[in-house]
Amino acid sequence: MSKKSFPETVAIGKAGLLATVTCGGGAVMILELLGTRIIAPYYGVSLHVWSSLIAVTMIALATGYYLGGFLADRYPRIRLAHIFALASLTTVVIPFVSAPVMQLTNLMGIRAGAFASALLLFSAPLTALAMVGPFAIKLATRDLRGVGRAVGSVYAVSTLGSVVATLVLGFYLLPLFGTRAIIFSLSLLLFAWALPLMWRDRAGFNKASAALPLWLIGIAVGLLSANGYATPHAAGKGFKVVHAEESVYGWVRVVDDLHHGYRLLLSDSSVLSAVELEHGRSLLSYQAVLSGLPLFRPQATDALLIGLGGGHVARDLKSRGLTTDTMEIDPAVASAALDYFHFKPTGDFIVGDARYEVTKLKKQYDFVIHDCFTGGSEPTHLLTVEMLRELKGLLKNQGVLALNYVGYTHGEGAEAVASVYKTLKSVLPEVSVYITEKAEFTDFIFLASNGPIVLDSGNPDKYAQWLLDHAHVMDDSAGILITDDYNPLESMQVRKAEEYRKVFMQRIAPELLFL
Repeated sequence: MSKKSFPETVAIGKAGLLATVTCGGGAVMILELLGTRIIAPYYGVSLHVWSSLIAVTMIALATGYYLGGFLADRYPRIRLAHIFALASLTTVVIPFVSAPVMQLTNLMGIRAGAFASALLLFSAPLTALAMVGPFAIKLATRDLRGVGRAVGSVYAVSTLGSVVATLVLGFYLLPLFGTRAIIFSLSLLLFAWALPLMWRDRAGFNKASAALPLWLIGIAVGLLSANGYATPHAAGKGFKVVHAEESVYGWVRVVDDLHHGYRLLLSDSSVLSAVELEHGRSLLSYQAVLSGLPLFRPQATDALLIGLGGGHVARDLKSRGLTTDTMEIDPAVASAALDYFHFKPTGDFIVGDARYEVTKLKKQYDFVIHDCFTGGSEPTHLLTVEMLRELKGLLKNQGVLALNYVGYTHGEGAEAVASVYKTLKSVLPEVSVYITEKAEFTDFIFLASNGPIVLDSGNPDKYAQWLLDHAHVMDDSAGILITDDYNPLESMQVRKAEEYRKVFMQRIAPELLFL
């Protein structure tokens, strides 16, 4: 078969074709990963959001592979440059339509809403990018003897592009530039890639009608990107964004509620800290319980706090004479606590994943405080028997493990609380439970130790009397044992996540949650 039958292949060249496929594969992974950053502030960071994005990506890839093969065979006037231009246009509009899309899907609930949002926002650009592979295979295949090698080469380099893009995005780009800048830059890059494809493929663009759509798309992409770069995040009426930073773990913001005089530390859709601006007093009631821990062990001198937030628990423990080592997974949260919540470390200041960092500690503590609540759910890998055993090893003989968990006293979702209690009791025999509100939905503070955990009913301390009044009795026959191998907590927490989100949305301007 003559080379004249493959004008676009000859024009682009084999190396150019493989580079084009690599670019397309990398763009797919960038969009999939950025999807959590766009949806998570509204629907939370959970397995449901990740599952939705992965499912939508698979649907888009399947659709794009089929559609790309169909168009490549039936419509030779459609060229690779057109595919990249389409991917560019459908990418650049994502930040502009994300707010109305998520507001539209809000009534569907967390699971269906997250899936519908992902489908509406990302299926078009991902489908377009998936079409690159079939077009490239069509161009790279000259006869049946070369089909296997052509297909293998295309999918190999596409996967390689995905790997490189994943690492570069997670390790470098996202912490440096943030989601909005990357989305607009990606759209410009995709269109920029279409230009040399069009220039080299003169046979495919010898008529003005073939090139005109590309130039119109280019103008639209350029204008939308310029507008997007220049437009800051909306703060919402009555709110002021004091600080914003994206890390590999979330979108961290310090926001002042001007109506109520509060300062909030937000990570995606979680409130990690809330204080009065005037006096600096914490507004999160469970922290008062944690601050009262020395009542149970009056001779205590030190503590480990896992989950820093704004650092208020460590500050309150310092006022009671305790030195506290702190551990926070997100460097952006740690920096915000130092810069905007007047946190000053009294012990070691550790930034890293608790599951890994606790294995490196050589100390033992009077108190280990597990406070890792995030947006309606906890990192479930930190609530397993294996993790709690690691924390038990960090306790002194009569040390106390304090664990904050939000849930229900009865009804749907109560099984999750019972499971945490049962798992904790399997590791430490003495467990006392306190709740912050005498309501169905409340904070549970579990205190676990090898020795008795008791309070003198005659203790005049206000914290002691409050705790005695908020003691909660639990049945250890309910729930399941949570392990690394079997951990269904995510599915048990759906009701809680939806309730937390409902309360969160009532108190926060929706504009704060949109890209």
